[in-house]
Amino acid sequence: MKERKAGLEGQVALVTGASSGIGAAVARELAARGAGVGLAARRADRLEVIAAEIRAFGGRALPVTCDVSRDGDPDRAVAAVREAFGPLSIVVANAGFGVSGRVADLRVQDFQRQYETNLFGVVRTVRATLDDLEATRGVVAILGSVAGYFGVPGQAPYGSSKAAVRVLAQALWGELRPNGVGVVLISPGYVESEVRRHGPEGQLKDDPVPRWLIMPSAQAARKIVGAILRRRPELILTAHGHLGAWLARFTPSLLLRFLSRLASRQASEPGD
Repeated sequence: MKERKAGLEGQVALVTGASSGIGAAVARELAARGAGVGLAARRADRLEVIAAEIRAFGGRALPVTCDVSRDGDPDRAVAAVREAFGPLSIVVANAGFGVSGRVADLRVQDFQRQYETNLFGVVRTVRATLDDLEATRGVVAILGSVAGYFGVPGQAPYGSSKAAVRVLAQALWGELRPNGVGVVLISPGYVESEVRRHGPEGQLKDDPVPRWLIMPSAQAARKIVGAILRRRPELILTAHGHLGAWLARFTPSLLLRFLSRLASRQASEPGD
């Protein structure tokens, strides 16, 4: 059970993709620090469980069913949270998932489905919350990924959507700063999450990443909330995430050759 912390009393937050992983952990951390938190995601049953956990330690939480890929859903979620707790001062645009496969094997619709949530879902969330954020001079945290820094064979839809999110966050930083709104780009490496565990039909599978490489979601949430409070332009999570971003900036051709060889080796291994 979490302990109540000080720091965000009177603040109101909305977290999209709050039903699991990073989103759920960030929602718990914000509530533990005193914020009233709107939990937005598609899975109502999971939201109810997380809201009950938050209320158990004295926090305030409102579960709101929301699909960020649908026009109007983020607006309805914001209205519900505002009515319950007041105007938003913190927004965490976290909702996302991953489509994988070789470009030659994927349909255009697979890319469209990826972008509707990972990119346009962020745009819908920002537009739905902007009036509140400007009134409260608040902060929006946008979940990108280290995968948005370089192209991994077999991960073009996900990586390209996160590259677009990174550019979107950078543009928003300059656009919203004059109005007192902070923009924080969160670029995780491997963090405890369901995003890598979804099979082609939506079923959960074992995480393909070794456990020792994965940062616990609660640890990531503490760092994310700290970055929000400090209004850092970007937070890169995990040591390997920092390494990947550094290599992408300064030795991109070397990194791409390495990733290409790694992907070729994995594709040739039986059972992979």
